[in-house]
Amino acid sequence: MLAGPMYVTEVVKKDDAVLLKNIALFEESCKTNNIKYEILSDATGPATQAVIDETRYADLLVLSAKSFYGNLDDDTREEYIADVLHKSECPVVLIPDNFQLPDNIILSYDGSEASVYAIKQFTYLFPQFKGVRVLLAYFSKNSDPIPERTQIANFLEAHYNTVTITKLKITDKKDIEKWIEDNGDTLFVAGAHHRSMLSEMFKSSFINEVVHRHKIPVFVAHK
Repeated sequence: MLAGPMYVTEVVKKDDAVLLKNIALFEESCKTNNIKYEILSDATGPATQAVIDETRYADLLVLSAKSFYGNLDDDTREEYIADVLHKSECPVVLIPDNFQLPDNIILSYDGSEASVYAIKQFTYLFPQFKGVRVLLAYFSKNSDPIPERTQIANFLEAHYNTVTITKLKITDKKDIEKWIEDNGDTLFVAGAHHRSMLSEMFKSSFINEVVHRHKIPVFVAHK
């Protein structure tokens, strides 16, 4: 029987000086960029649940693929990240360390409500990417046509200056990784593809592999 991750209270002694320094850096960055912020100093229980609770009233969760529960081993951290991705009530962008702003936006598309929802959420949250090259990628194992191609093209062309729509025949996640790698500094947008062939690929292991190996951020949204 499968079960979700069990949250364990951290036993690592907190370094108050480091904590205060990081908070100060965060506050300074927010003030410099005119970003409204709040420091949660009264949260109790597992940090993961506190993060999930806050997403109900948030526009976007920015999560470091490496620093989130950075004291844990990779497998355990990936379970925690997967749980946050699944339970978050707002879109999530999972970021690597030292990534570059994207030259390309890759929108994963399979014609489902979920994939279109993710594309629309990303588009509405990041209008500043209007001038960035957008690649709509329809991943398939067979020769079926791109579903509702005209409708999705019309939507994207209303929001982006340069749009390319492509169909990629793939057999496993390595094909997707190779294609992403060939497209330079990229941000990858994925929905919750519940019943499509990508459902297994977009679990935390695949997403983390993309983030860590290719050093690109991944945007995930679901209802």
